[in-house]
Amino acid sequence: MASLSLAQATALVDAALQRAGAHPDMAQSTAQALVLAEAQGQGGHGLSRVAQYASHLRNGRVDGAAQARVLRQRGGAVLIDAGEGLAFPACALGISTAIAAARLHGVAFAGIARSHHCGVVVDHLRPVAAAGMVGLGFANSPAAMPAAGGRHPVFGTNPVAAVFPRRAEAGDPLLIDLSLSEVARGKVMVAAKAGRPIPLGWALDAAGQPTTDAHAALAGSMLPVGAATSPKGALLALVVELLVTALVGSRFGFEADSFFVDAGNRPRIGQAFIVIDPGALAGSDSFYDRIEVLLAEMLRDDGVRLPGARRQALLRQAQASGLTVADELLASWTH
Repeated sequence: MASLSLAQATALVDAALQRAGAHPDMAQSTAQALVLAEAQGQGGHGLSRVAQYASHLRNGRVDGAAQARVLRQRGGAVLIDAGEGLAFPACALGISTAIAAARLHGVAFAGIARSHHCGVVVDHLRPVAAAGMVGLGFANSPAAMPAAGGRHPVFGTNPVAAVFPRRAEAGDPLLIDLSLSEVARGKVMVAAKAGRPIPLGWALDAAGQPTTDAHAALAGSMLPVGAATSPKGALLALVVELLVTALVGSRFGFEADSFFVDAGNRPRIGQAFIVIDPGALAGSDSFYDRIEVLLAEMLRDDGVRLPGARRQALLRQAQASGLTVADELLASWTH
């Protein structure tokens, strides 16, 4: 096992991505995002993705020279072209542009087209909270879940995220991030690499049968959240799919080849972010006051943990003590 500070880990990931063909700005923003995910305990979107991203760069599934740009803007609506590069520079441009637009218009929608895997969606929203605004985030991914009543993969796991700022003296912002599959596919990927089974109810195999085999699950499909009793998870996945594709001109999940293969097409999937200035509605002071009333009521019950609290605690621990990285994982992208 290797012990690395966050700065050391970021530098190693940055170098690995540049060797694979990413331009310096793309490599740096991606490295920062992957290390941040790892530091929060989100291993499925952290350092385990480095070798995958490097492979996609080398195999032409990502354009390492791509430069994110504003393709179109009208009022609070902005369209960002990721240029078939890694998603992180495009998402950062979308967020910064949306924050500026929300200051002017009260609300903004930023769509990211021709993109790639965007990691932990809520992390893209951290600057929104720092600006004192509310943020919502959505993304699709290569098909991994069936439609309601179906058996073959149509939708990605299609995460939804939200950030709600608080006054600095009150505490950390609320960080909400959830996959619309029963669990994030990255957790199945981690289980497959470790040779561990997965719980029944997470996934179906390629024949559409429930499975506890992580490798069979990766070859099959994930189950939408609550699929055993309700179509709600699949319907929410449909909403996200349309928000980040039909509105912004990105590919549907079933049109994008799996992230878990080296060779394949450029995914050209999408992301979307909504930024809202509380000052344009009830007012920032009212917003902050009401947030604290609700949180105080929630915390009356023992065992309630505010969303994002665990992430923030792990991040602070990693900032102080660094990361412990398995030798084989480190070797997969440093040699």
